[in-house]
Amino acid sequence: MSAKLPKQARSVARLAAVQALYQMEVSGVGAETVIREFTEHRFDRGMPQEQDAGEDVTLAAADEAFFADLVRGVVERQGEIDNAIAKRLAAGWRLERIDATVRAMLRAGAYELAHRPDVPTEVAIDEYVELAKSFFEGPEPGFVNGALDAVAQDVRA
Repeated sequence: MSAKLPKQARSVARLAAVQALYQMEVSGVGAETVIREFTEHRFDRGMPQEQDAGEDVTLAAADEAFFADLVRGVVERQGEIDNAIAKRLAAGWRLERIDATVRAMLRAGAYELAHRPDVPTEVAIDEYVELAKSFFEGPEPGFVNGALDAVAQDVRA
């Protein structure tokens, strides 16, 4: 089994955090419940997956501590995070009007920018833009890029 790069593990954690935040919003389940569900049932535990050619491939593991920090951090600071995002939206736009998946990406990204100084600005923004590209083919990746860049200017100035 090969060791995973921290970048890969954090990318998986970011994807999981977006999924968890979305799940929490649509189902009303709490942070600790969703963190436990992901930790116990969704994250890879180092089990190889067989490909058609018979090769074993290790699924990417998540940085579970980073995932838990993202989910807890967004929940604990949601008012502050939502305000930081909302003040950078175009006139007439409300955060509630934005697609729930995009909202989860913006919240996780804004949390990282404001409260994870160990993560470079460009990395945080690029990661969520790439996530947006994996979910959407329209203008959403550009929207995520612009919104998080604006938030970064406010919280990392």
